[in-house]
Amino acid sequence: MSRIRPYALAATTAAALLATALTPTATAAGRPTRATALEHAATVLAERAGSLDLGPGQRTEVRDVVIDEDGTQHVRYDRTYRRLPVLGGDFVLHLAPDGGYRGADRATTAPVALPDVTPALSAPKAADLAANALRALHLDQPLRRLTAQPELVVDARHGTPRLAWRTEAAALDGQGNPVARTVLTDARTGARIDAWDTLESASGDGRSLYGGTVPLRTTPTGSGYALKDPTRGGTHTGDAANQSDLCLLGTLCVTRAPSTVLTDPDNHWGDGTTADRASAAVDAQYGTDVTWDYLKDVHGREGIAGDGRGSYSRVHYGNRYNNAFWDDSCFCMTYGDGDGTTFGPLVSLDVAGHEMTHGVTSATANLAYTGESGGLNEATSDIFGTLVEFHAANAADPGDWTIGEKIVRPGFGHTALRFMDRPSKDGASPDCWSPTVAGLDVHHSSGIGNHFAYLLAEGSGAKIMGGTAHNSPTCDGSSLTGIGRAKLGAIWYRALTVYMTSTTTYAAARTATLNAARDLYGPDSAEHRAVGAAWSAVGVG
Repeated sequence: MSRIRPYALAATTAAALLATALTPTATAAGRPTRATALEHAATVLAERAGSLDLGPGQRTEVRDVVIDEDGTQHVRYDRTYRRLPVLGGDFVLHLAPDGGYRGADRATTAPVALPDVTPALSAPKAADLAANALRALHLDQPLRRLTAQPELVVDARHGTPRLAWRTEAAALDGQGNPVARTVLTDARTGARIDAWDTLESASGDGRSLYGGTVPLRTTPTGSGYALKDPTRGGTHTGDAANQSDLCLLGTLCVTRAPSTVLTDPDNHWGDGTTADRASAAVDAQYGTDVTWDYLKDVHGREGIAGDGRGSYSRVHYGNRYNNAFWDDSCFCMTYGDGDGTTFGPLVSLDVAGHEMTHGVTSATANLAYTGESGGLNEATSDIFGTLVEFHAANAADPGDWTIGEKIVRPGFGHTALRFMDRPSKDGASPDCWSPTVAGLDVHHSSGIGNHFAYLLAEGSGAKIMGGTAHNSPTCDGSSLTGIGRAKLGAIWYRALTVYMTSTTTYAAARTATLNAARDLYGPDSAEHRAVGAAWSAVGVG
């Protein structure tokens, strides 16, 4: 079922031990080193091989080591089985500062054991199948210099582990542009398991409408570059040519507006004005990049759905369209150009982060888009859209707690769409919870969650952030000191991905975030107390 989230006017759960927002307890001198962490991890592996399903024929290889400021260690491993790479065999050990075992995150919990590793399907046959799969995507033109290189692997990403061929197929299309695809084939039956595009990337830059000149990762073509980032799951941006979708009941789209991936000859995109259609695309792609990086860097999440798959964006949608939305059915963001009076192009950084967060919510708690759960859905997008903006640290668009301040025009009547420090400044959103909140439009009932988030992170009272004045009151007359944006993000993300459900209300969100704070910082921690105080400060007791 499609979930289209209007913005304007109106996956695998996270690990319990998030690497962000931890209270430092170990001095730099006393913190474990990488070598110490590896020794600790090796001991744990030897002691817990059985519970981790590390059976005969398996070997591990360290891929990464992360050591938190408090000395907690996270050692990431890849796995082989009888010398074959195990796709989905990776796992992370979480260790206490003294090396004690705290837990593990595993890409698969299925035991990796095969009767034998002799394929029934030959390597040349696997290569042919992959080559044909690449040809099938380019039936309108012959491919040149086509190569296909199979490798025998164990696939543990798609259910019960099985022997498979991973084949890299590559060629040049009719225009001389490189095309490539990885095909995963069952080594016994020859059935297709999975396939995905694989292309090298290039470094470019773009002059955006709102963020200045920004870096971009693109895909080389024979005559230039495509606005597609293979380093972030193939995320890409296309031009909808001012056309619209034709959808029935908002879910079944009979036709969709085109989304032709933009290209550029020199990898320097846009001119920073609406005169160049690529400028809005720069903002959209940059917003996708920064949101991807925030989710990965801060929460360890690979893409919106947590599966490493990139979404795509459509800019220049419709005619003077005053909206932007996320759509689950196409796994894409769509941005209108605005009417120029109320809004400009709706491609600002916080809007992009907001829209993609709807996808994260859909893949996790799936908060129903009505009543208080709908307000929480919108608040979740505003919260992470704001945190993405701060994470970007872009001097041309510094972080603040207003939403959509870059896109509004004087005709809108306010300087932003929403104000998280004092939601009532928009004229319709409440600062404090009451029984009437559930009956409000979700873009207004979100004010309770937004106000809570601001108070938890920043506290009450007057402040200036990102050049914007903020002054947040409390509903109970209390004075609050914030615990910081990083801890807010960690607590809300864990609550969303572990405790919230489709019907969560504000009272239940209080419980969910208290549980998350307890998990992360302890039941008697200052953070746990701060969560309760911030909810009380917005009338949720």
